[in-house]
Amino acid sequence: MKQYLEKLMNRENLTLQEMKDVTATSFQSHITESQLASFLTALRTKGETPEEIAGLAAVIRSQSSQTTDNLVNVMDNCGTGGDGSHSFNISTTAAFVLAGAGVTVAKHGNRSISSRTGSADVLERLGVSLSFSKEHVEEILAENNIAFLFAPHVHPGMKRFMGVRKNLGIPTIFNLIGPLTNPVHLDTQLLGVYRRDMLPLLAETLHQLGRKRALVINGAAYMDEASLAGDNHITLLDNGNITSFTLHPHDVGLPVYPNEAIRGGNTAENTAILRDVLNGKPGAYYDTVLLNAGLGLFANGAVDSIQDGIAKAKESIDSGAAMEKLQRLVAYSNKISSEAI
Repeated sequence: MKQYLEKLMNRENLTLQEMKDVTATSFQSHITESQLASFLTALRTKGETPEEIAGLAAVIRSQSSQTTDNLVNVMDNCGTGGDGSHSFNISTTAAFVLAGAGVTVAKHGNRSISSRTGSADVLERLGVSLSFSKEHVEEILAENNIAFLFAPHVHPGMKRFMGVRKNLGIPTIFNLIGPLTNPVHLDTQLLGVYRRDMLPLLAETLHQLGRKRALVINGAAYMDEASLAGDNHITLLDNGNITSFTLHPHDVGLPVYPNEAIRGGNTAENTAILRDVLNGKPGAYYDTVLLNAGLGLFANGAVDSIQDGIAKAKESIDSGAAMEKLQRLVAYSNKISSEAI
């Protein structure tokens, strides 16, 4: 650990392999919390590189109890959080729309950390299990196109880092890597981030992690989701090529709403919003999910344009396919729960 700390303090970047080595070392019991805190602080002060982020994420993923690499064309649409927008659970709702449109989604998420209600809070209230085994995940993905991977359940080794992060009280590299540590192998990804300056860097990180195609998004007013409030800044990774562009809702035939129109609430309120959207209730929530699901379909390569993605997302909701994916996930959760009794 000492050699890596000295390198960071000299503002030298770590290679991908060095970051993998130091992360693997960090899981060992002889590394103290003060050493971990010093390492995270030095890394933050220097500024993280794609190699450092990818190295950390790769080792955390490999340490998961549910790492699997035998699934094909799976995506995630998880954001980093931390934008302070207090929006409803956009990516969670959009995940069912993506699944209803035929995309396989391994939804990785957690309870509320920076927002009032996390994906796990809402899904648990809906009746979705937070303790799917690796075999359960593979089965339900094959049967239903969507499964939920609860971060603390699939990353039990991360507990030792939580106290360090809490005591530091400052953003670290861990505020960026949640969506990068999905234990299911992902070919494509839609990644939202609250820092606009990180878009190209995270796109390169996704490339190093093996994504064939991805979109990294920073929404209007620096949301970690696409927003209908104005210009969204987007970086596309496509087979190693990285390009950037902006997207306004009017570009794809959607209305403009202020971000205040998509504020969420407590778990019960956000659960009701999710149900309303999947039932096709019009308004800002519905249109925001159309935009984000449309971008997800484009990120996955299921459509040739974002406009086509929005049309396909609308069809997924209006046909009842998206709601059916939720209902089947709940039914599967009830089934494994009854079998365990």
